[in-house]
Amino acid sequence: MNVFVDADACPVVSIVEQVAKQYNIPVTLLCDTNHVISSDYSEVKVIGAGADAVDFALIGMLEKDANDIVVTQDYGVAAMALGKNAFVIHQSGADGAAFKQESKKRQVEESFKRTEETYRTG
Repeated sequence: MNVFVDADACPVVSIVEQVAKQYNIPVTLLCDTNHVISSDYSEVKVIGAGADAVDFALIGMLEKDANDIVVTQDYGVAAMALGKNAFVIHQSGADGAAFKQESKKRQVEESFKRTEETYRTG
């Protein structure tokens, strides 16, 4: 089990690290080259800037059925992580802090829409 944080502008990194440290769970913070993040506890992965580069890198690090935890505010990332049976937590803690499986269809649709827009614009 690992915790992966979509850390670009994530306001709860210190909380995630504090809880993970209590349970000795490794944390990986992913950000793009436009952000500077450091940590005494977590491994920090800086991913090249680009449309959704951090998102796809994070999903690529997940192992199916590994009980990984993903912290993100991005519904596209959440949908892809749920597809690998990861536990997904929204960084705001809203709605019980978890993305619900029943909203997966909407998450997938939003992800496809965003990807389509990215390819159209450039």
